[in-house]
Amino acid sequence: MAKEVINKIKLQIPAGKATAAPPVGTALGPAGIALPDFINRFNEATKDKMGDVLPVEVYVYDDRSFDFKVKTPPAAFLIKKAAGVKSASSKGSKEIAGSITRTQLREIAETKLPDLNAYTVEEAMKIIEGTARNMGIEIKD
Repeated sequence: MAKEVINKIKLQIPAGKATAAPPVGTALGPAGIALPDFINRFNEATKDKMGDVLPVEVYVYDDRSFDFKVKTPPAAFLIKKAAGVKSASSKGSKEIAGSITRTQLREIAETKLPDLNAYTVEEAMKIIEGTARNMGIEIKD
C-alpha cells in the first residue's frame, strides 16, 4: 500500500544552510517532521549550490516520514546575481537597476527550464527576459 501525502510544504532556504530556526523549524515542526533528519538531508543534497536560495517542496506522509524536492533558484535571484545588484528597481521597468547580456540570459533560461512552463530555451529566454524587464534589469546584445 502506497503512503498517502497528508501535507505539502513549500520553503525557500539558502543551499547547505538549513537550521532549525525559522522559517524551517516553524514550518516543519508542526507537521511532525524530525527536524535534524530534514536539515541533514537538505544540507547534504544542496552543499554543491552554496550561496543560492533554493525553493524546496516537502511532502509529509501519513506515517510522519517525508520526501523533498529541490527546485532551481528563483529567476529573480539568478538575474540579480548575474547583474551584480543587491536589489531590483523599485519602479520596475521605468528605472534601470542593472544589466545582463544575452549570453547570461540564455544561461539563466537553461538553468530554469525544468521549472518553467516552456519547451525550448528560446521560450524560457522570453519568460526570463520579461522578469528581468519588470525588475529594471536591461538586456544588452
